[in-house]
Amino acid sequence: MDVRDFEIWKSEIIPDVVLFRTQKFSDLRGSLYTTFYKDVMENYLPDNLYFKHDKFAMTFHNCLRGIHGDTKSWKLVTSVFGEVYEVFVDLRPDSSTYKKWDKVLINQDNQISVLLPPGLGNSFYVTSEIAMYHYKLAYNGEYFDAKDQFSLKWNDPEIGIEWPSKSPMLSDRDK
Repeated sequence: MDVRDFEIWKSEIIPDVVLFRTQKFSDLRGSLYTTFYKDVMENYLPDNLYFKHDKFAMTFHNCLRGIHGDTKSWKLVTSVFGEVYEVFVDLRPDSSTYKKWDKVLINQDNQISVLLPPGLGNSFYVTSEIAMYHYKLAYNGEYFDAKDQFSLKWNDPEIGIEWPSKSPMLSDRDK
């Protein structure tokens, strides 16, 4: 496997965000595709930074998770089952795309993965009945969790994200 097995492009709104799509192989048994290939995807990380661990979030229809982020970790995200409306927001004050956002629909059929640099808020809304969302994280030092993250209100009028629902299911943190 090499870079030729991937379709790679950048967000037109936030060019620091890289999107990947791999080939999918299907037959009567089902399908097979790759969500991560070190030799291709780690080329987009800064030198001496590697993916360290993975997280999965099983989430139900009409649930919105996020908008969360931090200033240290790179995230490679995808939906391995179901469909999500993926949204990312540039929250880096020194960036030329500060407070701009972009979206992409990702699911097990289009096998898109999104690489988000530090300083971007990450969020997703589940459009299918259920979705399994996958995070792959790269960072220096020890892992930091929610207490070290920033959050942005999902419907912040200054950002103006166009969500598929006006009344999604939210956690207390996301309200």
